[in-house]
Amino acid sequence: MPTVIFRSPDGTAHQVTAASGTVLMQAALAHGVPGIVAECGGNASCATCHVYIDPAQTGPVGPPNDVEDEMLDFTAAERRPTSRLSCQIRLSDTLDGLVVHLPEEQV
Repeated sequence: MPTVIFRSPDGTAHQVTAASGTVLMQAALAHGVPGIVAECGGNASCATCHVYIDPAQTGPVGPPNDVEDEMLDFTAAERRPTSRLSCQIRLSDTLDGLVVHLPEEQV
């Protein structure tokens, strides 16, 4: 099962282990990670599960699809090259050790 570390803006780390196939947003919500709102429930239509993938790990995560890329223009916090919607990332064993940074705000 992959383990993901969510880093809050203040540097606090929240370590989450979830089964392969779990959506990153769902893993965060199930473990009470603060800073993930997910108003739309994972439909890529609200951008309130915005995260920054650690720059060294963007390759294994892959790029956003066209719908996600468009939604990333509506995030409350600054969009960066490593921005992703956590509802669009499905965990796998290749993402074990993934570090995700949470933005200052979601709405």
